[in-house]
Amino acid sequence: MKIPYCFTMIGREFTKIDWDDLRHFLALAQSGTLLGAAKQLGVEHATISRRVSSLETSLGRKLVDRRGRRIMLTSDGEQVARHAALVAAQTAAIEQLGRSSATELRGHVRISAPPALSSVLLAKPIAALRRDHPGVEITLVGEKRLASLNRREADIAVRMSRPEDGDYAIVKLGETSFHLYASKTYLETVSPSEWTFIGYDETMNASPQQLRLTELAAGRPIAVRSSVLEFQAATASLGAGVVMLPDFAVLESSGLQRIATEQALTREVWLVVHSDIKDVPSVRVVVDALKNALGK
Repeated sequence: MKIPYCFTMIGREFTKIDWDDLRHFLALAQSGTLLGAAKQLGVEHATISRRVSSLETSLGRKLVDRRGRRIMLTSDGEQVARHAALVAAQTAAIEQLGRSSATELRGHVRISAPPALSSVLLAKPIAALRRDHPGVEITLVGEKRLASLNRREADIAVRMSRPEDGDYAIVKLGETSFHLYASKTYLETVSPSEWTFIGYDETMNASPQQLRLTELAAGRPIAVRSSVLEFQAATASLGAGVVMLPDFAVLESSGLQRIATEQALTREVWLVVHSDIKDVPSVRVVVDALKNALGK
C-alpha cells in the first residue's frame, strides 16, 4: 500500500507532503548516511538527496545538516523523524494486514535469524508449517545483526539476545549451550598446551561465545577465523583446531568430540515480533509454530 500524500499545517496554511519524500527522509534519519539510506530502500543515493530536498522545500524547514558523508539532523529534522517513524509503523501494520486474507489463512511472513539457527533449528518447523498452511509464504533471512522490526526489515526475529527496548511482543524460546569441540585425532595427537583455536572474525569479537573462546584459549592462538559457523565446524572436524560451537549445531556424523570444561556458555533464544502485527493471522500462525517447535 502506498500513501501518496499527507497533510501538515504550518501557521494557517496546509502543506501537502509526499509520503515518498517522507519515507526517504526517514531512511536517511535512521541510517545516518545517504549510502546507508539508499541501500535500505534499494535506490540510488542521489534519489535520497533529491527526495529530502523536496521535503525540505515542502515544509520550508531545514531538516538535515550535511557534513561530509555523515548527516546530522537539525532540531526540526529530529521532530519530523519522530513523527515519520510513527506514520511508517502504522502504515506497515496496515500493509501486513492486507497480506492476510479475511477468509483463509494466507500471507507472506519474513523471518530474520542467525544462520546457524536458520539451517539447523528452523527448517523443520517451517516445512511443517507449509504443509499445514500452504497459503502462508515464508522468507527466511539468515543474518547475524538484529533486523529492524520497526522498519519492517523482518516481521519476526529469532535472536540470542533480548531486545532492550521497542514495542515488541517477546517470548523466550529456551536456552542453548556452547562447548569446545575438536576431532578425535586432534585431541589424541596435540597436547592442550599446543592447541590452536577456531573462532569468529573481527565482526563477532564482542559476541559472548567469542569472548568465552578467547578466555578459554588463554593466550593460545585463534589461528582460523570465519564468520560462517558451518566452516568453523568443518575445519575442526578436519583437525584444524579447537572450536566453540552451540551443541545443536554439532552432528554425530561430524566426528567432533566435546571437550569437558566447567566453563560452558549458555545463551538464551528469543522470539521477537512487533506488537502492531502480532495478531495478524499469518504472523500469529508462524509465531505459534516456532514457539511449539523451539520452546520445548
